[in-house]
Amino acid sequence: MQRAEIKQQKGMVPPPDCIWMQAGVVRKKSCKLDYRCRSCHFDTALQRIAAENAALSGQGRRPEGKRGNIVTWQQKLAKQPPGKRPCVHHMKKRIEFRTCIHDYHCSDCEFDQYFQDEFMVHAVVKPVATTNIQGFKIPQGYYLHRGHAWVKIEADSEVRMGLDDFALKLMGPPDAIVAPLVGKAITRDRGQIALNRGANTARMLSPVSGVVTAVNPRVRTDGAHAARNPYAEGWILRIHAPELREDLKDLMIGDESQKFLQDEVAQVYRAVEKVAGPLATDGGFLGSDIYGNLPALGWDNLAKTFLRS
Repeated sequence: MQRAEIKQQKGMVPPPDCIWMQAGVVRKKSCKLDYRCRSCHFDTALQRIAAENAALSGQGRRPEGKRGNIVTWQQKLAKQPPGKRPCVHHMKKRIEFRTCIHDYHCSDCEFDQYFQDEFMVHAVVKPVATTNIQGFKIPQGYYLHRGHAWVKIEADSEVRMGLDDFALKLMGPPDAIVAPLVGKAITRDRGQIALNRGANTARMLSPVSGVVTAVNPRVRTDGAHAARNPYAEGWILRIHAPELREDLKDLMIGDESQKFLQDEVAQVYRAVEKVAGPLATDGGFLGSDIYGNLPALGWDNLAKTFLRS
């Protein structure tokens, strides 16, 4: 019985070389995931083997066999002369040749941050269907955190996140939103994202844990951009969340989100009436800058009560 062979179809572009192959760690391996290494089982396996080998070497023991020759692709390339160490974005076929000057510590690289800002974060964000709850929009199909951060699930354990319409109208349009940079770890229920408005700062709790893969540069310099379209172009971060299934257990979606927001709106009305007196009963809404119109509510009090920070 002859061995079947799968031939490359005419005109079909072959898959690019895996980074581990480009670095010389393995002889032959192609990439079929568009260099989404965090989702690659092959990358995960080699990273594990490289870590095991490093641990043995640290104990003064030498790993045996071909398996023992495996180091990370970063370590392999670091042995090259400085001028021949390719930037990871060149290896991923996104830019012309550029040398790496940070020993592949991308989180400390200004060019990597610039590249993420200019080229990687402008994914097409489709219009979002929303439900109106007494003047506040809530997105359909998104998860909601009790600190008013939202989560939209994307591919390969990636999520996009931002701040909901309620919080942005409550606190008013921020001057800037300062978030961790690409490559930094972020932890669920920790206030690692700052909303700045004048001399005031409030902390937004992250709804998930993971590693930041993209930052929206627009909201970093113009926080009001998030308020204008909070569920699409106003997103704040993209995160690779390996424990997403566990994180989602503490988030709300659908009817639960709507009930939560109704309760929050009612609480805001009570707070406003305490400092401004009874409101008109004509069915009017609270507006788009509640704190700005009524600073007596107290910035810190609003952040503690509603952002849970």
